Amino acid sequence: MAGNDISVLICDDSALMRNLIGRIIENAEGLTLAGKAMNGRFALEKLPKLNPDIMLLDLEMPEMNGIEFLKERKKRGIEIPVVILSSVAKKGAEVTMEALSLGASDFIMKPSDTNTLDLDEIADSIVKTLLAYGKKHKGLEWKPATNFLEPPVRKEVPARNTASVQPVFVSVKKPEFAAPLKSRTETGKVEIVVIGISTGGPNALREVFKDIDANLKVPVLVVQHMPAGFTEEFARSLDRICPLEVKEAAEGDLLKPGRILIAPGSAHLKVERKRLAVIARLEESELMNGHRPSADVLFASTAEAYGGNALAVIMTGMGRDGAREIGTLYNKGAVTIGQDEPSCIVYGMPKVAYDAGYVQYQLPLKDIAGKISSIVREKA
Repeated sequence: MAGNDISVLICDDSALMRNLIGRIIENAEGLTLAGKAMNGRFALEKLPKLNPDIMLLDLEMPEMNGIEFLKERKKRGIEIPVVILSSVAKKGAEVTMEALSLGASDFIMKPSDTNTLDLDEIADSIVKTLLAYGKKHKGLEWKPATNFLEPPVRKEVPARNTASVQPVFVSVKKPEFAAPLKSRTETGKVEIVVIGISTGGPNALREVFKDIDANLKVPVLVVQHMPAGFTEEFARSLDRICPLEVKEAAEGDLLKPGRILIAPGSAHLKVERKRLAVIARLEESELMNGHRPSADVLFASTAEAYGGNALAVIMTGMGRDGAREIGTLYNKGAVTIGQDEPSCIVYGMPKVAYDAGYVQYQLPLKDIAGKISSIVREKA
């Protein structure tokens, strides 16, 4: 084990899952397997001996399940980050959101089939998530080596000498970024707030929305990179702590002052101006920057519908999604905010936007809600 490696404790009642994820960790550069536990009770016993840097936690286990473990962890003041291994089922989404409310850092999808074509993709997600939270916890800098800025996109192409189709990965072409205008004119009124966020987002958004102004007079739209099937319950969990209404966006939803719409995990979220109203549009078109929903898609449609009468926020996350089109909004006169490096789990998306010259205000997470509220009030 190298000195800066992140040690991981796996807690899952399935021996198959413990072994599968254990192999993923053992084969990953920068990670080391501290140990395994079959339920929360055994994990509590092993924590003082193994002293891992991070935990992967299943939720449905005998004797002590994941929720019970998180409650006991809080009582004992255990501070190591916990990442949830979650299933896709509706019940899994509900329990996962409860786990986040109890202090879990994030969640990743549990592999459902050792033969699935998506196993490599899931393994990549597991490794990157563990490294991101583990390095942050230890105060170490980390950036994904190869596709930090240009994530791979799965495309189907015919295999050589066969009629079958095999998945291959190709790099996304680096998009052209417009130069920030040096003498741009900031527009007067903010009529909408749009937010793009990824890794570290669930808890970051909880922090922002619990403190948002209860009298905010504009609609808020959010793209959070999250699997399909989770965003509806995620919106409900935010609605319970936020003074504003929060819901998963549906096709044709009216954009109302004081309503927050969360993009569904399976569709791009766009805005479209009608004669008497602005509505939300959902599109299951191709991935953008490796994502659907994509912050770039939301930001681009906002620029078209609102021009510079917008406030755009780009927050913690891997990659560059949102960084190009927040520049479009900036050049049209919109106000822009980026989360600062120390408070990001991964300083990727906001870094690219900041380095391009598109971020007016770079702020720690704790100050973002207040800044949004004050800017909207000032430009009402």
